[in-house]
Amino acid sequence: MTVKVLARIGAEKYYTEVTAGKKRIITDEPLDKGGQDKGFNPFELLAASLATCTAATLRMYIDRKGWSVPEIDVEVDLDHYPQTKSTLFTRKISYGNAILEAEQQARLHYIADACPVHKMLKGNIEINTVFFEK
Repeated sequence: MTVKVLARIGAEKYYTEVTAGKKRIITDEPLDKGGQDKGFNPFELLAASLATCTAATLRMYIDRKGWSVPEIDVEVDLDHYPQTKSTLFTRKISYGNAILEAEQQARLHYIADACPVHKMLKGNIEINTVFFEK
């Protein structure tokens, strides 16, 4: 799967328009970093990628199984430690008022770890940078 995203920043600190096809979001930096806090910051986007992928993966599985789980909440805390170049994601999953057996919960834990973004973050990552002219 190939994904193409364009981030364009102008003179307004650090307001950035991000497009992927016809979809558009705004990112920014928080006030304490000189931004205006008009959108997600890059770390929030990364955490949101894991949270939304996990939620969608769980929803697909639950629906396929026909289980009665009307609501899934996935909260991701991202702690970045630049000194040690390490990052910790803490993912908290709740199924609202749904009553799940221990076997179902164990299976859902396994499925959460099978989310494509989770697998990508746990795998080998390489970043190639190419400078281009318009």
